[in-house]
Amino acid sequence: MITLPPVGSIGLVKVRGIVGEAIGAAEWLADKIDRKTFTDYEHAFVLTSVGDPADPLAQARVAEAEPGGVRVSYLNEYHGRDVLWIPCPPQYGTAMVHYALSYVGVGYSDLDYVAIAAHVLGLDPFQFGRDIVDHTGHVVCSMMAVAAAQRSGWPLVAPSEFAGYFTPDDLAKYAPAGAVPQLIA
Repeated sequence: MITLPPVGSIGLVKVRGIVGEAIGAAEWLADKIDRKTFTDYEHAFVLTSVGDPADPLAQARVAEAEPGGVRVSYLNEYHGRDVLWIPCPPQYGTAMVHYALSYVGVGYSDLDYVAIAAHVLGLDPFQFGRDIVDHTGHVVCSMMAVAAAQRSGWPLVAPSEFAGYFTPDDLAKYAPAGAVPQLIA
């Protein structure tokens, strides 16, 4: 039987196919520029509910940002894949779920990736990329997860850090030391 982390936890997965390879290559390059360790996670989501304790996967749901916008889906859509969890402290779980769900329907923007790239490359000294991300009102998966954590009060990252500059690869560094990805079976 599978045991899921508390609601509000952030899950990270690898994206399959050419899209995952492109995101992974961009994250690898960003890590080389920033001299960080590459972890190869390309997608983030927030666990918003779990099922019956006897079968937690039956109704477990996640909020995730995808090209069509933020949506709620079933965790079992990741059947056969490994999820690296960043467990949400229980005192922040309800608020984390609330804020993650508040993004449902919010659009997705490729401009966010341009802003992240400009930031990593040091090509945005006046933070125009940050302004673009702020003004479009769109989110990508990792931005949604970090912003929900910040709004919930969960001190996952410093409140002064801009959520729009986080990638799933960056978030993997916040997983507990020695964390092992969980196979969703």
